[in-house]
Amino acid sequence: MIRERFHHRETHATLLGEEEAHLLAAKEAMLDARAAIERAAARDPFFLVSLEPCDPGEDHPIVRRMVRAASEASVGPMASVAGAVAAAGVDGMIEAGASFGVVENGGDIAFVTDRPLRIGVHAGASVYSDRFAFVLPPSDRVQGCCTSSATVGPSVSFGVADAVTVFGHDPVLVDAWATRLCNDLRPHDRSALDRLNPSQVTGVCAVFERLVVRWGMLPPVVSARVDPALITAADSV
Repeated sequence: MIRERFHHRETHATLLGEEEAHLLAAKEAMLDARAAIERAAARDPFFLVSLEPCDPGEDHPIVRRMVRAASEASVGPMASVAGAVAAAGVDGMIEAGASFGVVENGGDIAFVTDRPLRIGVHAGASVYSDRFAFVLPPSDRVQGCCTSSATVGPSVSFGVADAVTVFGHDPVLVDAWATRLCNDLRPHDRSALDRLNPSQVTGVCAVFERLVVRWGMLPPVVSARVDPALITAADSV
C-alpha cells in the first residue's frame, strides 16, 4: 500500500492506494473538482460564505452534488467541500481501475476498499480521543466517513461536540450532515438525529468529552492508539 500526502492551496489530504497510477488519478480528479468549485465561487461569491443552501449555477457534477447535499442537510454548500474533493479523488481512482483507495481530506474520508479498513477518531480533549477506531467492512462502492468538530480545526461550527462522525454511501452528503449534526447536537438533546434518513446516513457517533452518543448502524469498534502524525490538517477545501 502506498501512502502519500497531497497539498494544493487549501487542500491538505492523505491518499492511500495500491498503485502510483491510482494516486495520480486521484490527484488529477481532486484538482478538477477544486477548479469547478473555484469557478462556482467566481460566478457567485455567496457560494463560499453562505450558511444556507444556494446554487451558483455551475454544471460540474461535484458542484451539483454539493448543492444537493446542502439542500438535504440545510447547510451552506461549502459545508460539504472537503467530502466532495475526497469523493472526486476516489472516483478518479476507481476510473483508473482501483478496488482500494482512500482519500482523507481534513478529517473527511471517501473510500472504496477490498479489505477491512480501520479509521481512528481524533476528538480533541475528549478522554476518548485517539483511543478507538472503526473497522469498516469491504465495499465495492464509494463510501463516506466524515467528522466535524466544534473544538478541533478551523471550520465554523455552532456546536459543542468534540467530534461527530457520520457514515453513509455519499461522502458529499455525509460531510454536509456531519456539519449539521455537529451544529445541532447537544449532550442531552439528540432531536437533531430525528431528521436523518437511514437511506442516506447509516450511522452517527458523537463524542462530547466523556459522553458518546450513537445512532444507526455503526461499524465495529476496536481499541486503538491513533498516531497524531497521520492526521492531516482540517482545511476548507
